[in-house]
Order: sequence, then structure tokens, then C-alpha cells
Amino acid sequence: MFGPEQGHFALALACVLALVQFAVPLWGANRRDARLVGLAPYLAVSQLLALGYSFLCLVMCAVSDDFSVQNVAANSAVSKPLLYKITGVWGNHEGSVLLWTLILAVCGGAVSLFGRNLPDILRGRVLAILGGVSAGFQMFCLLTSDPFERVFPAPMDGQGMNPLLQDPGLAFHPPILYTGYVGFAVPFAFAVAALIEGRVDAAWGRWVRPWAVAAWCFLTCGIALGSWWSYYVLGWGGYWFWDPVENASLIPWLTGTALVHSAIVVEKREGLKIWTVLLAIATFSFSLSGTFLVRSGILNSVHAFANDPARGVFILALLAIVIGGSLALFAWRAPSLTSTGLFSPVSREGSLVLNNILLCSICAVVVTGTMYPPFMQLLAGRTISVGKPFFDAATIPLTLPLLLAMGVGTALPWKRAQLARTFSHLYAAAGIAAIGLVLCFWKLSGILPIACGTLAVWVIAASVSDVLRRIGIGHTSAQGVWERMKNLPRSSWGAALAHIGAGITILGLCGMSQAEHAIVEVHIGETRSLAGDDWTLLDVHDYIGPNYKAMQADIAIRHNGKLVTILHPEKRDFTTQSQTTTEVAIHTNFITDLYGVVGDRHGTGKDTTYVLRLHRNPLAPWMWLGGLVMAIGGAFSLSDRRMRIGAPKRAAARNMARA
Repeated sequence: MFGPEQGHFALALACVLALVQFAVPLWGANRRDARLVGLAPYLAVSQLLALGYSFLCLVMCAVSDDFSVQNVAANSAVSKPLLYKITGVWGNHEGSVLLWTLILAVCGGAVSLFGRNLPDILRGRVLAILGGVSAGFQMFCLLTSDPFERVFPAPMDGQGMNPLLQDPGLAFHPPILYTGYVGFAVPFAFAVAALIEGRVDAAWGRWVRPWAVAAWCFLTCGIALGSWWSYYVLGWGGYWFWDPVENASLIPWLTGTALVHSAIVVEKREGLKIWTVLLAIATFSFSLSGTFLVRSGILNSVHAFANDPARGVFILALLAIVIGGSLALFAWRAPSLTSTGLFSPVSREGSLVLNNILLCSICAVVVTGTMYPPFMQLLAGRTISVGKPFFDAATIPLTLPLLLAMGVGTALPWKRAQLARTFSHLYAAAGIAAIGLVLCFWKLSGILPIACGTLAVWVIAASVSDVLRRIGIGHTSAQGVWERMKNLPRSSWGAALAHIGAGITILGLCGMSQAEHAIVEVHIGETRSLAGDDWTLLDVHDYIGPNYKAMQADIAIRHNGKLVTILHPEKRDFTTQSQTTTEVAIHTNFITDLYGVVGDRHGTGKDTTYVLRLHRNPLAPWMWLGGLVMAIGGAFSLSDRRMRIGAPKRAAARNMARA
């Protein structure tokens, strides 16, 4: 019932349904045939059911150790824990692409179920675009990356999964990240549908905004989870390496952040229409481009687990159709999308334009630094490396004015602002930022960390100050404050939380710039000092895990003679894959992380020494706490009733002419 043949058939059926979903509603919309357009939601849900069944079949093959399936034989083993048998389904190329298509089908199903207030023709076109993209990826699965391909004779046991991927953080990182990637397909489909229709208005902005916010939340969580995994699994003591695959997720996050802000202007003021449509196209295009770069073998990365140039040709063709077609449509139809909402440069709209310019400038820097090495290799045959020094030097100067504008923008009104009145709302925030400047001079070294830390405090203080001003703190009674709090839109609370989360993350990054570390080689019982703490190797012992052999160290950390904690880092040897990994041990008080890694063992007997990597990382937890707060802010905005119910149907769109 859940075998590989059934899964393959369901995938083929889903591909046919996706092609029909693409063609029929577009034809019906062109003919103004309500019956054909009305098929779109049913086709989208049917495609979702078929893909869900196909994916479930692949999961059952992995759980039941069906090694006659090439995907299972190459990425699983009998001794593999059940959790990783399930999550390992998307820990490889074929399974991850199938997961991508499933999430895209979920997005189509969500538009079908929750988009009933949309005009019928618009919903039909949106679902048609989603169906076309989904059909492309399903054909990619069927023609070049079949997850149900058989192997004969079937081995008695599989090769097992990459040990680095056998971790809870990375097990759930891909689905969350992919949901963010694929979620931007919905704003993309809305943008293409709007270009076909030749109309973008406030109602369109209200329809697009919740989908963009939801995708942004998932992408934020996915990036934060991936960064956390890098920090505590790879054992390098860092959190972000400007790795090409890391950059592939950061690029759409930057444009997606700009998209969320632009959609607000379209909804509130019917401005920035061209900005918003272009950002919707660009964000999903960058998501697809990241997929191509990772799958094609152009970018080599510690994170890349499936490189195949032949498959990359197929994705490149898909990119040419989706991105090239949408941009050509944009070039043709965008001039007709004139903005009706005029505004002064010094206004909330003006600050959001500046926000978009700076975010897109940072995005351009990251794209350039990521793509320059492979293009130089292709054109000149030269191998060069663009790393952390370049990205830090190029992005931080752009981040500083962005943080400054974030704080000022919260106090600006729509349409036109009076500077004197605006600055009067920011006195308290400026005072708190001044205190932050003093603290940064005391705790941080280096002009850029001090500047970033001060502006992070400024963003947090300005966001809190804006909320306090809106609810009338200091200007009305306690009862009045309570009433204003209840009536303040949840989207306003969400925006404040998102900005506060960004400030917290920046403070964490500034703290990590002051991290200290040491690599030492010691005997059992020896002590080394780092940042005022004494680290003592108490013991090292071996043990057998479920599918690995491990060497575990016991490291005692004392401060002024008082025991702080005992860390237990490990080094694991996975014999099936002939691969060794490290298991980091971390003690945190949410202000500072004490981070230990055990490395190689040298010598024998009493002369045995062990290599240890010791780190003291200030404010490290704040980086991921900030990401969580940003995502919670986005979720809070989505809970706003106005975001959930969307906009009413346009009166004109209700009356569809029948052929």
C-alpha cells in the first residue's frame, strides 16, 4: 500500500495534476469561464493529496529498511535511530527535492482553502502559477532525481546517513528553511497574476502581505536553526561562516524583508507598487537560484550534500523559464502599475524606501561576493576565495544606516512628517542609546562593534518607545492605557517585536566579536586558563553508542576557584560511514557560553595527551534569541484579524463574464 511503486505512481499523478492546474485556470481566466477557473482549488488540493501520499511512501520505505530503494540504501542503515530514518528522508538530494515539491503543494492547498475571499480570477491565476512551478520540480524529480529508483540486488544493509546530519537541529532545519524558500512562491504567484491582470491596489497588498510575512517567519527560523547547528555541531566555535550555501538563504531573506515592508506601503498608501512586484519576483527567484547553485555543483560547501552538474542543467532550464518569463512580463507590464499614493521623502513611506534600498544594497554585496569566485573560475580559470573579511567590511557600513533608519522610521507618520515632532518622540530612545554607547565603550573593543552595539540599543529603545507612546503611557490614565493596549493592532505589536529581535541579534553578534578561544594539548589532570577561567581535563573515557564509538572528555571549569560546570564533549567515530565527528559541550547562562571540544588523542599510557578547543563566547545565545523574537513578531502580526481575513473581494471582480 505504501511501496515505492505506489509512491512513484502518485508522484507522476501529481505532476499531471500540476500541469492541468497550470493550464486550465489560465485558459479559463482568459476566456472568463468561471467553471474552468473554479477547478483550480480542487486541482491544487488533489495535487497536494497525491504528493502527500508519495512522500509518505518514501518515509515508509525508510522506516521499513527497504534497501531495494536506492535512496534508502544510500542514506540509511538498520542501526540508524528511528528519528533519523524519518528525518533522513529529506537529508539527501532526491528526498529534499520531493519535500520541496510537497511544501509547494501545501502552499497551493493553503491558497485554495484560505483564499476564498480572493476574486475568483485572481485566485485561479495564482494557483495556476503555483501549479506551473510545481510541475517543473515534479518533472525534475521524475526525470533526473527519482527518489523511488530501485537497486538490484538489494543490499542487506544501507550505507547510512552523513553523521553530521544526524542531529535534531539539522533534522528539522531543512523543512523549516524550505517552507521559507517555497513560501515566497505565493507572493511570486500574486505578482505574476497582478502583472497579467495589470492591476495592483490596496486590496492586493493586503492579500500578499500575510503570505510574505509567513514565509519570512519560516525563513528566519530556518536560518537561525541552521546557524545554531553550525555553532554546536561543527565544533569551530563560530555561528556563520559566509559559506556560499548560507549566503543562498540570506539573500532571499534580505529581499523578503524588503518585500514585507513594501507590501505595507501598497496596503496603506497604494505606493511602491513596482517595488513590491519586483521584490516578490526577486525573492522567489533568489530562492530558486540558491537551489540551482547548491544542486548543480557550482558551489562547494560544508553544507552541500548533493552535487550533480547534470541535474543542474535541468534546474537552470527551469530557472530560465520561471525567472526569465516573470522578468519579461514585468518589463512589459510594470509601466502600467502607477502609484496613486503620493508622499514626502520625510515620512513613513520614505523611511521604508530607504530601508529597501539598504537591504537590496546588502543583498547585492552578498550576491557579488558569493558569485564572483565561481564566475572567475569559469571565465579565467582562477581559483579565488571571498570570505569573512570582505563580507564584514562591505556589509557593516550598510547595516549601520539601516539600523539608524529603523529607529527613526518607527516615529514617522504616513505621508508627511514634521521633524521637530518626530524627534520629540525619540528623546527617550536617544537617551537610552547614549547609555548603551557608554556600556559598549566599556565592554567592547573596536569602532564597528561599538557602533553596531549602540545602534542595536537604539533600535530596541525606539521600538519600545513607539509602543509606549501608542498606548499612552504617561499621557493617560491606567484604564486608558489598558484600553489602548487592547485596541492596538497585533500587527503593531508584531512589528515592534521583530525590530526588537533584530536589535537583540545585532547585540549578540557584537558580543561574539569579543569571543576568546584557545587550542591546547594537555594530559589528564592538567589545567589551562582562558579569559579568567581555569579549564581542567579531569578524565577521558570511551563508550559505544547506537551506531558509533565515542571518546568523551570531562572538563571542569572554575572561576576564582569555584566550580562553574563540568563539560562533556565527545569525539564520535561512525564505522559504517568511516567518518569522525565532534560533539560540542556548551554551558550557558544566556550571557556567556563556555564551549569545549575534544580533538585528537596523541601518545599512549601516561604520555597520552588530548587536543582541546576552548571558547568563551559573550552574548552568543542572543543571536538565536533575537531570531526567535523576530519570528514571534511575524507570527503575532499574522494573528491580527485584519491579516487573517484579508481584503474583501473587489466588487468588479465578483461579476465574471461567462463565455
